Amino acid sequence: MSIKSLAAQLFAKIIHNKTQKWASNPVATQQKVLEDLICQAKNTQFGQDHHFSQIKTAKDFAKQVPIRDYEELKPYVDRVVQGEENVLWKGKPIYFAKTSGTTSGAKYIPLTKESMPFHIQAARNAILNYIYETGKADFVNGKMIFLQGSPILEEKNGIQLGRLSGIVAHFVPKYLQKNRLPSWKTNCIEDWETKVDAIVEETIHEDMAVISGIPSWVQMYFEKLQQKGGKPVGEIFKNFNLFIYGGVNYEPYRAKFENLIGRKVDSIELFPASEGFFAYQDSQKEKGMLLLLNSGIFYEFVKSDEFFTPNPKRYTIVEVELHVNYALIISTNAGLWAYNIGDTVQFTSLKPYRVIVSGRIKHYISAFGEHVIGKEVEHALQEAMKETSIRVNEFTVAPQIAPETGLPYHEWFIEFENEPNNIEEFALAIDNAMRKQNVYYDDLIVGKVLKTVKITKVSKNGFQEYMKSIGKLGGQNKLPRLSNDRTIADQLI
Repeated sequence: MSIKSLAAQLFAKIIHNKTQKWASNPVATQQKVLEDLICQAKNTQFGQDHHFSQIKTAKDFAKQVPIRDYEELKPYVDRVVQGEENVLWKGKPIYFAKTSGTTSGAKYIPLTKESMPFHIQAARNAILNYIYETGKADFVNGKMIFLQGSPILEEKNGIQLGRLSGIVAHFVPKYLQKNRLPSWKTNCIEDWETKVDAIVEETIHEDMAVISGIPSWVQMYFEKLQQKGGKPVGEIFKNFNLFIYGGVNYEPYRAKFENLIGRKVDSIELFPASEGFFAYQDSQKEKGMLLLLNSGIFYEFVKSDEFFTPNPKRYTIVEVELHVNYALIISTNAGLWAYNIGDTVQFTSLKPYRVIVSGRIKHYISAFGEHVIGKEVEHALQEAMKETSIRVNEFTVAPQIAPETGLPYHEWFIEFENEPNNIEEFALAIDNAMRKQNVYYDDLIVGKVLKTVKITKVSKNGFQEYMKSIGKLGGQNKLPRLSNDRTIADQLI
């Protein structure tokens, strides 16, 4: 074992012990986080507007601070963007993470000197936790690649801005710099397809041990590697044994990845966002990701089926239940307060608190009252593919409300790698899996309000072409798993 591997194992034990300390005291940990946030922001404009000096408990906070999304917080954010100090958080942010907005165009998410270290530490700790649990540390001697956005930053009123993944690139520790690929020059390429081609050229003859990125875009990299190398990725990179991912559920991609790699590799799931780093997979045996309760973020949860009602109940960590779909609400040391990030989660464990990402609060299908969420369509596809040779590259689902003939239905747009021999049987398998999960959907099928699933095949690279057409190819961009309208569906057709 090398000195570097031994040092990693020792450091991993230290971090594990620190993690266990706060994870075993979740309620006290979150209360302290809330108190620290309120104390540090009570003299800001937002703190004064919402009477932070009177807040002592989570209930006080819920009374004083309403839930907001970006559009509703935007008047405060705009003042920060214009250079004003002490608006949402003390002083000014050190960065803005620029993301795609909905009605307001670009979104500027503040990153402060208090919040930025937690983004870096969480990613590091996820890897160290894996080392502690498995004892595997040799990969630290190999090369690592992180498929991410360009690190070139702009400036707005004295504050640097860019994609979060590009900002994070500026914080790679010195001890990883020699191991890290791609080169700075290649990482700065803006066009995603050109960038992936350059990454293939730089890495194909290297000893890649760790590969990280959003599965859909790593898949594109693997396919180009295989085309150029003429053999599975696992043969090109003989020491590649750890895949780190986030952004989307890996399970629908797993069969395709194992085929591209030629063998199984360990994986670590992360739950990062511009607004904060919320969780990481802390066990190769248990389901879910450890919710980071000691990272400058106070969490609240609203049941998804109550979210759009007036004044829905806000639950703290001590009140949540297993397997309930919650909208995730955060307050952070970057100045986001009772902020709806749009993601929904379910708890898989309460000792410690582990979550899975179940979907997006705005990404669902309920054209007929069926309340279908992302987790359900992903699971249905996995069930239908089980014990078959069928492999799927990408998919999305939309309702067909007004078909030319017959009953309405859910239309699944699927790009197959290996097609089923009988597409109607495969559609029925998906439909049966959906009915087992969702009683509302089952009632609609039984009551002949809906007919069973219809599959529309998408041509090779069809989803990549769609994402390219809307300017969202690569980086941290993700295809919605489902929509309550046919905006995506009509473009795919």
